[in-house]
Amino acid sequence: MSKLKIAIIGCGGIANGKHMPALQNQSDRIEMVAFCDIVIERAQEAAKKFGTFDAKAYADYHELLEDKSIDVVHVCTPNRSHCEITVAALDAGKHVMCEKPMAKTAADAKLMLDAAKRTGKKLSIGYQNRYRTDSLLLKKYIERGDLGEIYFGKAHAIRRRAVPTWGVFLNEYEQGGGPLIDIGTHALDLTLWMMDNYKPKAVLGQTFKKLGNQTQTANAWGDWDPAQFTVEDSAFGFVVMENGATISLESSWALNTLDVGEAQTSLCGTKGGADMKDGLRINKVDMNTQTTILPDLKSGGVAFYEGSKKLDAAGLEAAMWIDSILNDTQPLVLPEQALAVTQILEAIYTSSTTGEAFYF
Repeated sequence: MSKLKIAIIGCGGIANGKHMPALQNQSDRIEMVAFCDIVIERAQEAAKKFGTFDAKAYADYHELLEDKSIDVVHVCTPNRSHCEITVAALDAGKHVMCEKPMAKTAADAKLMLDAAKRTGKKLSIGYQNRYRTDSLLLKKYIERGDLGEIYFGKAHAIRRRAVPTWGVFLNEYEQGGGPLIDIGTHALDLTLWMMDNYKPKAVLGQTFKKLGNQTQTANAWGDWDPAQFTVEDSAFGFVVMENGATISLESSWALNTLDVGEAQTSLCGTKGGADMKDGLRINKVDMNTQTTILPDLKSGGVAFYEGSKKLDAAGLEAAMWIDSILNDTQPLVLPEQALAVTQILEAIYTSSTTGEAFYF
């Protein structure tokens, strides 16, 4: 069987840090044949490091998409261009893995979903935290019914001082927002997926920029430039779903707190609860006794993926994505689910701007 031919559009940090190394581990099934970046040197460097001997480098993604031999495109660009490139790639007959969040706006995300339906091509979004061992095990507990009906969840994405100072993270025009759309999106996706609930009714939210203008910040990646900081530094939301379930979302890059943790969820159900605050913890009442279960995630156990290699979350994401294409099955992250995440994030921003609850 011939290998899937994959192209990478956007050869910056997330492509080099996650997508290309993870795909390299699938070299028995795929080959990276084309690379594109507005800085052509980055595309050329990626082609030399990760591509086939005849891999091509482009500065214009339109030229890349003209290559009919390409089967799959990974979109790893700033949020503003996710929609434009993804829709073009789907219309060109390519399957698309787009880095999170799905899009800068809900309207753009809907255009991407419509394009996937129109073309019949697969579209998935890079929410790799679903593929962590603790996430997959918790999902199994929930599917078995251990938590019962989950009616309250918390989505945690809190950093004390870890503002990304590179790329365009601080640029509202390119990204659409700050920590809410950057790391809050991971925590919200994880929470919605665990609850298997994608029908929001109303959202009340508030964003803050209280620390972004400060200097001497003790930031993990060095002081940020206040003049470049055009997004929020923290954001919070309260979501009511159509069935009455509620979700609290907290996100920050910079916040005066010691209660930190990101890409985590806490869940409360009728039979039990769970959180990721100190590893995975399951709580319930057993034999009329309050009981806490602490799975040993380092000892091995359930094989969630029938592969020959031990894969991290990014590696498993790539492996299962390739599986879905080769076997014509649904990817783990569906575009309909990612659209709901984007809709809720946008509703929090809208509510903060208007000072009123947003109703769907």
